[in-house]
Amino acid sequence: MALVIYQILNILLNVVWWIIIIQAILSWLIAFNVINTYNDFVRNALYALDRMTQPIYRPIRKILPDLGALDLSPMVVLLAIYILQRVILPAIFTPLILQG
Repeated sequence: MALVIYQILNILLNVVWWIIIIQAILSWLIAFNVINTYNDFVRNALYALDRMTQPIYRPIRKILPDLGALDLSPMVVLLAIYILQRVILPAIFTPLILQG
């Protein structure tokens, strides 16, 4: 049972990782005018990604200093996800998996 929970958490963290990466790439493409928000698909995709990530970014943005146009909260979240996947979850679940 512990292995199943570990795998589900790992998959969910991977999904969040890729959502953040896609949002970052999309925002760079919009910032450099490679694509524009006049396109309905781009606007809806950006809106959906923004709605998914705002609850994650909000507490981090309260702590980080305001750097103007530079938003470091996605990088902080990606670092936290990496630490969760590589350090914390294995430390919690490895003893549980080996026990039974």
